[in-house]
Amino acid sequence: MRILVIEDAEDLADAVIDSLRGLGHAVDWAADGHQADELLRTETYQLIILDVMLPGPDGQTLLRQLRRRGDRTPVLVTTARSQIDTKIHLLDLGADDYIVKPFDLRELEARCRALLRRSHGMASSQAVFGNLAFDAAGRTVSIDGRPLDLSAREFRLLELFLGNLGRVLTRTALIEQLFDLEQAVTPNAVEMSVSRLRRKLEGASVVIRTVHGVGYVGEKQNAD
Repeated sequence: MRILVIEDAEDLADAVIDSLRGLGHAVDWAADGHQADELLRTETYQLIILDVMLPGPDGQTLLRQLRRRGDRTPVLVTTARSQIDTKIHLLDLGADDYIVKPFDLRELEARCRALLRRSHGMASSQAVFGNLAFDAAGRTVSIDGRPLDLSAREFRLLELFLGNLGRVLTRTALIEQLFDLEQAVTPNAVEMSVSRLRRKLEGASVVIRTVHGVGYVGEKQNAD
């Protein structure tokens, strides 16, 4: 998924970004409120990790503006303030969750998974689609109990299709969710990733079908 990290502490931002990219997410970074506001108005994200204390417009201002525009992107707020009144205020402003600094990156990853899962209508990190078993937390996929060896990007690509079964995903939408702004994307990058994933999904109950001139759609096959 494509995630925006809004954090002015460069060392913390680097750690969070490295962690999320290692899981296959596309991650952009904004170091102050002005840069964040520009990205939020021009780019599309599936999750926002937002620090409260920022140069320029602070996190609360950004969150308030985001919700006033009708943007419902899940927001995970990071804050050094542990007072209950602060937490209540952030949730009332429109935050979906919060985590208090200093935090363990494993907890941050788990909270990100929960918010992304919720946005896809999945109650659990584990899901079964016919003979295909998918575990977002364990980062495992299997067909008839046989584990698949997927790269981080292939795993996230499959997660996208599973979260949008029956819905056509355009090539542009896939590029936006798989690649961040720093990555140079070749025209056939998505085609190559889909092709590799298709080969690994041979025999699975979920197939990826090409919609010519538009993109791709994941579909669950009925058992014979």
